[in-house]
Amino acid sequence: MANTFAFVESRSGELRRVGLEAVTAARRLADATGGGEVHALVMGAPGISAKAEMIGAYGADVVEVVEHAGLALYSPEVVAATAAARIGDGSYRAAFFSASAQGKDLAPRVAAKLGVSLGADVTAFETSGDAIVVRHPVNTGKVIATLSITGTPVLLSLRPGSVTAERAPRTPRVATIAPAIDPAAARVVPRELLAGNTAKLDLGEAPVIVSGGRGLRAPENFKLVEDLAAAFGNAAVGATRAVTDDGWRPHTDQIGQTGRLVSPDLYIACGISGAIQHLAGMRTSKTIVAINKDREAPIFKIADYGVVGDVLEILPVLTEAVRKAKQSH
Repeated sequence: MANTFAFVESRSGELRRVGLEAVTAARRLADATGGGEVHALVMGAPGISAKAEMIGAYGADVVEVVEHAGLALYSPEVVAATAAARIGDGSYRAAFFSASAQGKDLAPRVAAKLGVSLGADVTAFETSGDAIVVRHPVNTGKVIATLSITGTPVLLSLRPGSVTAERAPRTPRVATIAPAIDPAAARVVPRELLAGNTAKLDLGEAPVIVSGGRGLRAPENFKLVEDLAAAFGNAAVGATRAVTDDGWRPHTDQIGQTGRLVSPDLYIACGISGAIQHLAGMRTSKTIVAINKDREAPIFKIADYGVVGDVLEILPVLTEAVRKAKQSH
């Protein structure tokens, strides 16, 4: 029975949902290949060990913890060296990372150190004999490539939201280990993290995303998008590049090829025509609802549900319907 590795991302002493998604994916693969153990690695400032039980709740049998004051911020050199050392020592069948902003930096570094291939931005995976078969969007999401990866370990980075984090409770064995490199001796030492509006739900963490485009006609009309997101209670607000370039929304809200890549449970596109650059960032969403007055808009070609009409008239009605539905449950 082959064991599986998962790197668990954290930020400011808290586990990120994408980290728990990696643990869930590792648990699924381990169970599918004979029930091996899942070994998880989490790194951070002193106190991060308190999160070991939560990692076990999502399926980790072993949690290795690296605590160091120099790891309060993500240190690429230290984290990559430590993750590569742990994977190299473990004879793992596969290792899972997230294709988040941090994971896009980390996973290729680890793959290079181990001299193995990386299946990046994976949206689905399964086993087939000695291979792991993965699906990966290419050509700005117009094509889904199927890759068959052999050898060990297979390194995979998962698009955020492509795997739903699920509890699979274990009482993990917890081990505290030292970083492979002293953070103070790293060539690049992070000094500060400039965070955006931390009160907002992160696009990569949100199960529901309500996005707006130029069809809203004016920046003040984004209030309708915000109201719908607030009615859901667990939704984030996104935007197209055209909107962020015009200054209607901050660039951190941009979804698309040059923005955030998301796969929420529900994506509501409000006044978005569906330029290919935007579709590349959200077409792997589990359910897509599009609202647009142009019935020929490209967004309708990938939408599960479409509403043809004036978005400024439809959004208040939809918001009220969501509020009533929430109140009745």
